[in-house]
Amino acid sequence: MMKNFILISTLFVSFIFVEKLTAQTVQQIAYINSNELLEAMPDKVKASNILIDLNQKYKDELKVMQNDYNKKYSDFISYQTSMAENIRLRRMQELYELERQINEFMKLAQQDVESQEKALIEPLQLKIKDAVYQVGVEKGFICIYDLANPAIAFVTPDAIDASGFVKQKLGIK
Repeated sequence: MMKNFILISTLFVSFIFVEKLTAQTVQQIAYINSNELLEAMPDKVKASNILIDLNQKYKDELKVMQNDYNKKYSDFISYQTSMAENIRLRRMQELYELERQINEFMKLAQQDVESQEKALIEPLQLKIKDAVYQVGVEKGFICIYDLANPAIAFVTPDAIDASGFVKQKLGIK
């Protein structure tokens, strides 16, 4: 009878230990959404404003180029019948060259905006990555999933949202 009691007690304590260990493991899984963290950073607003300003400068310049093209095209259409053949061909070549310049300008503008965006956003992403690492170590999480990563298909409802801790680490309210 004493053996049965010890066996039952041992099984009961083991069951409680395993259940506590399982609960503790679930509590050590956390998640964040790096896109939301990035959007909440004050430096992101500053970066966005810089990019908006850069885009506007390119749009303004493109408008000047298009207005110049439109005026020359309109003049060409209006006077092409009265032009000498060589002048008409030269003006057509000039219009073609303006089109090429506009297209090249748009391509270079897009590349510059993308380059500037990368240069402004990458340091912020590295800050988030560093803060997530620090929070993970400090809070003892086994892992922190990034919900912005489409490869994550399921997050348990028991997971801890570590965004608050990361925001605190980043100094975001």
